[in-house]
Amino acid sequence: MNGHDKKERADVVILTYHPDERFTECIRRLKKQAEPPGHIYVVNTRTDYFPEEVERMEGVTVKHIDREEFDHGATRDMGFSLSDAGIVIFMTQDALPADKELTANLVRSLLDSEKIGISYARQLPAKDCGMIERYTRNFNYPNESRVKGQEDISELGIKTFFCSDVCAAYKRSIYQEMGGFIRHTIFNEDMIMAAKMVRAGYQIAYAAEARVVHSHNYTGRQQFQRNFDMAVSQADHPEVFEGISSEAEGIRLVLHTARYLLKKKKPHLIVELIYKSGCKYLGYKMGRNYRRLPLWIVKKCSLSRAYWEKTC
Repeated sequence: MNGHDKKERADVVILTYHPDERFTECIRRLKKQAEPPGHIYVVNTRTDYFPEEVERMEGVTVKHIDREEFDHGATRDMGFSLSDAGIVIFMTQDALPADKELTANLVRSLLDSEKIGISYARQLPAKDCGMIERYTRNFNYPNESRVKGQEDISELGIKTFFCSDVCAAYKRSIYQEMGGFIRHTIFNEDMIMAAKMVRAGYQIAYAAEARVVHSHNYTGRQQFQRNFDMAVSQADHPEVFEGISSEAEGIRLVLHTARYLLKKKKPHLIVELIYKSGCKYLGYKMGRNYRRLPLWIVKKCSLSRAYWEKTC
């Protein structure tokens, strides 16, 4: 991608916090891509450590910010503004390119169609991923690509807007037309942007051939907190999420996972599935109704205490 003109060039923006060896490996793999990014911009939330190896790398620019400055939307928008490339790929520090074709496969659909504003990658489970999370990854990120638009809302519901900044490419012209990421949000900046694009007549591409290794083994408490924050973002943006149910999709995932566990002769894991699904659902319901809760309870339910300190 280094040889392409500005319109076709793709830069990468990565947000980091306590970066570790996995992040450094991510940068190494990006630089070894068959079509490497034009430039890599890292926006790091300051802690006592940042890998010197990355700061010294050619083609990498690191910008440090204070923790109080971080916001899911505004910080990514800042990263976007550092680049002048026609395509900007956002990644998280724990997403590892699965092969050397990630960037090429990710941006292909953006170059092929004027209507596609975002292309997001398939997330593969890591080796240490538990069976339930492994199935969830395959459920949410199947091996078939798909382009989603307004006409798919009746079939897909909220999944029409699903995409993930774990690894997603944005076309500059459409991103700017939409006004960029929302500047103050607790979570879901990617889906809010995707929904804006879809409602404006643009499309979202799921590029299954663009693959990163990324998964988590969350506890029930962590699942609760993540879903609480996700639901807060939905409650705060009725213009995007009102009238589109996400509960039906959650139930479908639970049922499919339970069938999978029975098929694999792991019925004992259904207890864990029910517990963690209950945590997700409770977090979601409380998040949707967070305005009725005392602030101290809201802070305990959320993963993002700093967000509430800035908001209140």
